[in-house]
Amino acid sequence: MNSGDIAWVLTATALVMVMTPALGFFYAGLVRAKNLVSTLVQCLIIFAVVSVVWVLWGYSLAFGPSIGGFIGNLSHFALNGVGLEPDGVYTTGIPLLLFFAFQLKFAAITPALIIGAFAERIRFKALLIFIVIWATIIYSPIAHWVWNPAGWLNAMGVIDFAGGIVVHLSAGLSALAAALVIGRRQGIDKQEPTPSNIPYVILGTALLWFGWFGFNAGSSLAANSVAVVAIVTTNTAGAVAGLTWMIVDWVRKGKPSAVGFCVGGVCGLAAVTPASGYVGVTAAIIIGIVVGILSNTVSNLRTTRTKIDDSLDVFACHGIGGIWGSLATGLFASVAVNAAGANGLFFGNPNQFVVQLIAVVVVGLYSFVGTYVILEVVGKITPLRVSKEEESEGLDVSQHGEHAYALD
Repeated sequence: MNSGDIAWVLTATALVMVMTPALGFFYAGLVRAKNLVSTLVQCLIIFAVVSVVWVLWGYSLAFGPSIGGFIGNLSHFALNGVGLEPDGVYTTGIPLLLFFAFQLKFAAITPALIIGAFAERIRFKALLIFIVIWATIIYSPIAHWVWNPAGWLNAMGVIDFAGGIVVHLSAGLSALAAALVIGRRQGIDKQEPTPSNIPYVILGTALLWFGWFGFNAGSSLAANSVAVVAIVTTNTAGAVAGLTWMIVDWVRKGKPSAVGFCVGGVCGLAAVTPASGYVGVTAAIIIGIVVGILSNTVSNLRTTRTKIDDSLDVFACHGIGGIWGSLATGLFASVAVNAAGANGLFFGNPNQFVVQLIAVVVVGLYSFVGTYVILEVVGKITPLRVSKEEESEGLDVSQHGEHAYALD
């Protein structure tokens, strides 16, 4: 084993863990003050719940021996056979147990992304049930299809360096389904709620950006040149997308928005995720510019042309970012950057774009329809939404009996 690789992936694993509470701060700053605590704690509790699911069966379903290319068997239930030696399939220079730990952080943050779609109105009990089911029958199979060497999309040639398809696309389309099933918040027809704590949004963005270096560069699973490329492309796309969104807002609204820059930056980081270890800096710039414009446009259209209450624009950010980034990987990927990857359309391999498109359509539909069905079923077990009185009071008090700020 390689001690340098182990040290880097251990560090990256810790960096990615920081992203879940960072997302909590990012989301909490965007909601109203009466829902700040509930939004923060939902992210952290989702991390804990998925940690248990991943140990018991999630990891085995995703990365265990394949059943027909669609799902893993349960031979690794409760980490059976996942030890301190490389397995030769997923790891060569690091322990398989470290690979498990690294992948856990991806499994945990993905469903946490979805909560932005139904922020300020989800019943806590329903959320817990939903997370367990979603992590089991949506996330784990998709991770198997794309990242397990025996997965059917992997066998087709689909590439996804750090989760544009597995994480962002699945969360974004699931969020859209969730917003449709759960419905609109009370009282927002007259005016969209404004963020309660913009410094929290900025803090969350900064910590997400920081953690994203582990998210993307850690996916090399080695301290090597691919990790270096991934860090540079990640930072570049995030910066370009944040500036692009800010400029679009500046032109449209007359002032550059702090929140807009933050949201745009996260869109860029999401979009470059599938491509980060396969493309060069020029491609990262293009990815950032396009997603800054696309995501801003979709967000604006949602609020002005539809009645969909995706509260924190998860679809516009992660759905659009995941779609564009995954397709862009099929355009700009180059084996000159990463010999273990593939050439994209612009490097003489049009088939790569085709298989990326197939993956986007299949995973998008599976995530959307699957989440819609899961929520309908959960709604038969327990109410999905809090009551009108509880929503008016705020989830901090109605669900947790706590206040974000002590005013006495």
